[in-house]
Amino acid sequence: MSVSDVLERARAAARPLCTGTVTGAMGLTISVEGVTAAVGDVVEIGSGGVGPGHGLLRAEVVALHRDRLTCMPLGEVAGVHVGSRVRPTGAPLQVPVGDALLGRVLDGLGRPVDGGPPLAGRARWVDLATQTPHALTRTRVQHPLSFGVRALDTLVPAGRGQRLGIFAGSGVGKSTLLAQITRGTDADVRVIGLIGERGREVREFLEENLGAEGMRNTVVVVATSDEPPLVRLRAAFVATRIAEDFRDQGRDVLLLMDSITRTAMAQREVGLSAGEPPATRGYPPSVFAMMPKLLEKAGTGAVGSITGLYTVLVEGDDHNEPIADTARSILDGHVVLTRQMATAGHFPAIDVLESISRVASAVTAPHRMADAREARRLLGALRDARELIEIGAYTEGSDPLVDRARVLEPQLTGFLRQSVEDTTAPDEAWDALHRIVTGS
Repeated sequence: MSVSDVLERARAAARPLCTGTVTGAMGLTISVEGVTAAVGDVVEIGSGGVGPGHGLLRAEVVALHRDRLTCMPLGEVAGVHVGSRVRPTGAPLQVPVGDALLGRVLDGLGRPVDGGPPLAGRARWVDLATQTPHALTRTRVQHPLSFGVRALDTLVPAGRGQRLGIFAGSGVGKSTLLAQITRGTDADVRVIGLIGERGREVREFLEENLGAEGMRNTVVVVATSDEPPLVRLRAAFVATRIAEDFRDQGRDVLLLMDSITRTAMAQREVGLSAGEPPATRGYPPSVFAMMPKLLEKAGTGAVGSITGLYTVLVEGDDHNEPIADTARSILDGHVVLTRQMATAGHFPAIDVLESISRVASAVTAPHRMADAREARRLLGALRDARELIEIGAYTEGSDPLVDRARVLEPQLTGFLRQSVEDTTAPDEAWDALHRIVTGS
């Protein structure tokens, strides 16, 4: 420990202990008087004798008033009553970062929940809030990133530092696809944020979908649906902050978040409880301010990159609902999963004609782009003629492109289907697509 750190701790210990009191609690908020704190600062709430190590509950300041603070709990509020003492910490939430986190499972506040050794002394602790890299300091997206999924690596190719959304309704295979990508990617580090997941699915995802191999270079941040809304919201930023630290070390990071929709729902609960007016479909303005702030943190930096994959849970399979529409406008591409393909047993249920990568031409060689365009032409012709073919109204020979697509349909379908356990190298996937579209 440096001399300056020792002096700072000594000064902090010498400062008088100022405490306030809880004056009320309603819904998701706690009102506090008698202390001064900034928005984002953490306070400790107890039933008496509040001091370091004696706090019953941590809460974050989310709104300021003339004579009181509005705080939201980062845990259960049981035991808090009017008159409970409140101690300001004078600092925002801090989270652990570093290589000690690899292979670990953390909760929404960055605390280990996997039964492993404590992180004290192993990891560095940093403030959760960071500055988003300036647009002019970012390097361009020029290098491909493989996912090990044929449909994505060829027809929706991603680049290192790109941000992609996976849009789908519930139960269509988003989480399973994320696990397959985690095992098959060639990124240096994977950071997974499971936001608002069912508690039953977390262990299943870790043990069956990821497994020991998938966890080796992976950090998982979990905030289940029963957690307080502020914890669920902060979990998304904790996962992103961990990814930012690896990026600043010069590594290529794959950040997978499931889902951005539940993060927005958590922000909606926080905003409405703090007194914001509801706007579009009940979402307050802070939701639409939070989304670009979170999503823009991913991307390239001066060194390293964060490739962001964010699942978007579209309500009622409506791909134009507010959260999906906002996410699509911010992200650098989108992957659409359809219920029709999923119920037909087609995995991954990726509708490649509705999916697009905005950096495909920058990360893919021209001859491979030509193969991808030809495959899309064939699939598009087959889709347009599907109804005529099914009712027997299509006459063979009326459209040579449709005739060719019908001949190649079994091969194209077999190429786009891939079992969960299967991982295909990108060169192998491109060679297979070339053989299909050229007939070689």
